[in-house]
Amino acid sequence: MTLHVGIDVGGTFTDAVAVVDGRAVRGKAFSTKDVTTGILDALAVLQERAGLAEDAFFAAVDRFVLGNTIVTNAVDEQKYAPVGLLTTQGFRDTLRIARSARTDERDPHRMAAPPDIVERRRIVEVTERIDARGEVLVPITDAGIAAAVDAALAQGAESLAVCLLWSFRNPAHEKAVGQYLDKHRPDLPYTLSSTLTPVYREYERMVTTALDAAVKPLVASHFDHLARELRRRGLRTRVQIMQVHGGFLSVEETGKAPISMFNSGPVGGVTGARLLGKRLGRRRVLTADMGGTSLDAAAILDDEFRLLPRAEIGGLPTSLTAVDIETIGAGGGSLAWVDGRNLLRVGPHSAGSRPGPACYGKGGARPAVTDAALVLGLINPEYYLGGTVPLYPDLARQALRTHVAEPLGLTGDEAAQGVYRLAASQMSNALRKITVNRGHDPREFTLVGFGGACGLFAAAIAAEAGVREVVVPRNAAVFSAYGLMHADSVFSAVRTSPWTMDQPAAALDREFTALEERAEAWFEAEGIEEDRRELYREADMKFVGQIFEVTTRLPAGTFGEADKEALRARFVADYEEEFGDGTAWSEAEILLVNTRVRAVGRSEVQTTAGDAAAGEERHVPGRREVLDPLTGERLEVDVHRGFGGLGRASGPCLLEEPDTTVYVPGGASVELTDGGDFLLRLADR
Repeated sequence: MTLHVGIDVGGTFTDAVAVVDGRAVRGKAFSTKDVTTGILDALAVLQERAGLAEDAFFAAVDRFVLGNTIVTNAVDEQKYAPVGLLTTQGFRDTLRIARSARTDERDPHRMAAPPDIVERRRIVEVTERIDARGEVLVPITDAGIAAAVDAALAQGAESLAVCLLWSFRNPAHEKAVGQYLDKHRPDLPYTLSSTLTPVYREYERMVTTALDAAVKPLVASHFDHLARELRRRGLRTRVQIMQVHGGFLSVEETGKAPISMFNSGPVGGVTGARLLGKRLGRRRVLTADMGGTSLDAAAILDDEFRLLPRAEIGGLPTSLTAVDIETIGAGGGSLAWVDGRNLLRVGPHSAGSRPGPACYGKGGARPAVTDAALVLGLINPEYYLGGTVPLYPDLARQALRTHVAEPLGLTGDEAAQGVYRLAASQMSNALRKITVNRGHDPREFTLVGFGGACGLFAAAIAAEAGVREVVVPRNAAVFSAYGLMHADSVFSAVRTSPWTMDQPAAALDREFTALEERAEAWFEAEGIEEDRRELYREADMKFVGQIFEVTTRLPAGTFGEADKEALRARFVADYEEEFGDGTAWSEAEILLVNTRVRAVGRSEVQTTAGDAAAGEERHVPGRREVLDPLTGERLEVDVHRGFGGLGRASGPCLLEEPDTTVYVPGGASVELTDGGDFLLRLADR
């Protein structure tokens, strides 16, 4: 038996997919505060649906992949372990000075301080100094290290971040701190910037290092708990964790740099959408992953998702490379409320899984987006999650009446319609940011909408953003978990190594060769076979005098003098792809700042037959009265279960699956793809 498992932990639900000898099985469970319990509950659903006893199920698992929210939640909620920071004398306030502490609006009258990662009392200066050439000006001493460590611990630090000036040029002093900690404080978690992110820009490097150290104790505690429970149930294979850059690392490697787990679940959905786009022959794809807390959107161009070399995490710039995902705080559990100006708002606060939306009947009194959809008639209260979770429409109506309708002088129906339309409008903004705002025509894209709640909103989101074609996967409710199973193992090695075209090509090649040696060592440690190994050389480049860089991929093999012009041409093309035709300053000198090697271990994943049975399932038609959320008209619509037996329908209608519902508005049509997914074509506006 071959058994692969993918788990995606969300804010409301934990989604799970198992592929057993080519047969896909899916399940959901409510997420829990300790995370591990929710994962185990989702695995229990898979085990039951796979028809296996617990010991047989876990013993048969030969691939286990996980997208986890523990780091994302810690950063979003700013709930860190008490962390100390050791830095070079004179640089104690780098985190507070930041980048002039301005907001995205660049309002000169508004100077909002960045979120605190490290309390100032836990930032300790170390007597040492290395210059820009990597030469030691002031040596570091064991006595100085001991005094700084003791000072941070005396202030309650449970983890240490070490970020010394110019350590990316010469890591000797940071290594000395690491050696001291290994010898004298072996149980103290710590992060060295020269190991985690050896690149220039001390502020971004310090933010990244501090975030990593701040989440290390949390991740270690979680992984220890999860590993114990999985071993106790008989799991023998290693657990792989999705990373912010779109690939996997083992638990052991992830533990060395846990900040790279940020947004790991949504990255799985982007990976799955890329595969689905390839299968459907769509080269331009937008993703909309609507869960209980937020909507995550990404763009896929020519089968590649966009990577950001300076990802923003929790409102802070970092030096991490990450999949470009735009997040809006609007999901099925997002709360509707009326602000001080008497305006309707949706999100960013969420009801979560407990107490959840009011209709869950778990004590939630405030209305969520799910309550509005239920009042509109879009959700069948007797068929939520296949009928396993009861819903209470009267509680939803009461919450909407009390918190939205009465304060605004609306009827209950008008309140529900307003919440739906506002949520859809906010979510469509995420699509506009990654299309129109970057010079792309949304009409050229297909929207892949997934997550348990997205089927109800996908058509409305697409229509408002200008997208004409929507695909809702048949396994939309667990699509991110499915995508996780199809991602590759990825390791990225990077360092700042300034180089210009007038320097020898051999000097640049030596930098890449050194990074490739690290990548080869990682391949060996991970046990990745030769025929599944791929290495990519990349460089962060800019025109001299500019502040930020564009990432350019170099040709494979040794870089020689004859390759310089090809590299220049490729950089200019990448620059104009990012900023528009004619924007490149072609006459200016080009500076290569960072060299990077991406090592990819291609995954060996079972292929599934898709929902092959979808075309053979029994079609169960029905009718239900709904309030059309877009027109406000009350009407009866067709409700289809087992849609494969029908094959094609016109809107308005509803498609009911055990774990998701799709709303097809008037003027639109829906049909099944060859793989059994729902393809919606919207009416021209």
